[in-house]
Amino acid sequence: MTIVRRSVHPIEAESYRILRAAVDTSGLPRHSRDVAERIVHTTADPGWVGDLRLDEAALAAGAAVLAAGAPLVVDVTMVGAGITRYPSRCLVGSARAAELAAAEGVTRSAAAVRLAAAEHPTGAVWAVGNAPTALFELLRLAAAGRVAPALVVGLPVGYVGAAESKAALRASGLPQLSNLSARGGSAVAAAAVNALLYGDPLPLEERL
Repeated sequence: MTIVRRSVHPIEAESYRILRAAVDTSGLPRHSRDVAERIVHTTADPGWVGDLRLDEAALAAGAAVLAAGAPLVVDVTMVGAGITRYPSRCLVGSARAAELAAAEGVTRSAAAVRLAAAEHPTGAVWAVGNAPTALFELLRLAAAGRVAPALVVGLPVGYVGAAESKAALRASGLPQLSNLSARGGSAVAAAAVNALLYGDPLPLEERL
């Protein structure tokens, strides 16, 4: 499997050394550890390790399809902006999404998911970092057999529907990454995808 290659700045490397001195992630398997550490690094919040629900087989499959060039669909442009070395698809700002949302009485985020699912019905990685309604719509379409994601990164944020949408994701049986609480966000979702793209930023000999 090919990992996206990039140079690691000394500040990032030192951040990871500090992180690993403060948080023990050594018991996690490879991809789960990569994701947990990248999210902790992004947020400076070790509490994420206990909040995340990590499925190693699903994460490994997601990393593999991304390495093979699978489509990446994101719910908002901010998620895509955080994933700088891999193209993503976001339709939330499109006129089509606005028209569909008005016609169907749904949020623009849900409408954008519906449109993107028609474009990428199978094999895409979906990263939701903002809108619970986007995740709920993705789950509805999956239950109806209209979309089959390779991986769902479900990390929307908010007091209304965020935790509930992630609980529904876990109950769906789809290959997934989620967390228990209402917190999340675009930066966190982007961090999870970046972890699958980049892997461990430190040389093997520097890992704990």
